[in-house]
Amino acid sequence: MIDSFKQVSWANTASIYEVNIRQYTAEGTFKAFETHLPRLKDMGIDILWFMPITSISQTNKKGTLGSYYACSSYTKINPEFGTEKDFKALVDAAQALGMKVIIDWVANHTGRQHEWMTQNPSWFTQDAAGNFTERNGWDDVVDLNYSNKAMRAALIDAMQYWVKQFNLDGFRCDMAHLVPLDFWIEARTSLEQTKKLYWLAECEELSYHQVFDTSYAWSWMHATEKLGKGQDGLHEVYNILHQYAQYPKGASKLFFTSNHDENSWNGTEYEKYGVTAKAWAVFASTWNGQPLIYSGQELPNYKRLAFFDKDQIHWTNTQPALHDFYKTLLNARKQFPVLQSGSIFNLPTEGKVMAYLKQDQTNTALILLNLSEHRQHVHVAHEAFKGKFTNLFSGLSFEFNGNSHFELMPGEYIVYVKA
Repeated sequence: MIDSFKQVSWANTASIYEVNIRQYTAEGTFKAFETHLPRLKDMGIDILWFMPITSISQTNKKGTLGSYYACSSYTKINPEFGTEKDFKALVDAAQALGMKVIIDWVANHTGRQHEWMTQNPSWFTQDAAGNFTERNGWDDVVDLNYSNKAMRAALIDAMQYWVKQFNLDGFRCDMAHLVPLDFWIEARTSLEQTKKLYWLAECEELSYHQVFDTSYAWSWMHATEKLGKGQDGLHEVYNILHQYAQYPKGASKLFFTSNHDENSWNGTEYEKYGVTAKAWAVFASTWNGQPLIYSGQELPNYKRLAFFDKDQIHWTNTQPALHDFYKTLLNARKQFPVLQSGSIFNLPTEGKVMAYLKQDQTNTALILLNLSEHRQHVHVAHEAFKGKFTNLFSGLSFEFNGNSHFELMPGEYIVYVKA
């Protein structure tokens, strides 16, 4: 990051939960979602990321409800979700519980019925005939013209509105790499004068870490999918992780097994990973970076959610089956900082097994992941794995002598932290 941009301190250990308001409840409203806050806090969630909550364009609308990512205004709330008062109450309630709130910000394009189109058509890209254009094959949107200084200023003013009016804690910036880097520098510089915020980029371009605190681990996710399908080996996953390790200090990666795009278009984590889905979730919470959980993953959710139509997540009166699984993982990150920022030592393994030791000045952890559908043997021979260690998930403690053998069932995961 540029030296003047300092990451907010609470982001270092934070876990992120992506909220799909439309599908979260039968009502699909802020008020209905608010009732879930205590459960999410108990699960260990630190940051709530809300998919776009702005009003949706009706021109070339997709499906019955349209795309979140085709807004008709940057400052008006989608009335299907509730009112400005409802959203402010939700933000206040989340922050009172100690959680932070960020919203999705779509700066590359708007819907084709955006209020700026009639007021300021020069704020959008156009062809020689004066027709509005976009360059990604999305027929319900039109691209913004970043050579227009007035448009850039208006967009930053809109971001300021959300921070000042609702006391937001940051932005998740959609397709951030499609927007000029100098705009993001300008935007963050301006917004820093109002409040120190957290900046998450949906991109992997290293240069964008001049502005953004965290970027997506897309390459990692695609490599893990190929591994699951037998199309590539574990070496490719390690190669990508090695690349991430070269990122400058303060630049973190977001690891996830699902999000709104993946779930709706490419399949659930169980379609992609099968029996190893939970093992990859353990990785996302124990490798250096930040874990993301998508709405309903704690159920678990085995279905693809419709993107442009109502497709409710069906909660029950009982606690979600994976609540305690995620609670153990996410709260362990806070209790044992070694899990989210320790030095990593990869241990030699055979087959689709990851084994890595993590160490910091006060602790040591061992993570074993069977990323296959077969039983696997792991030999851990390392001086650091000596002494009394506690299994995070079973709570049982054992003495180890630095030379141990483990048998892992298909998809099994083990996390030991020095007691």
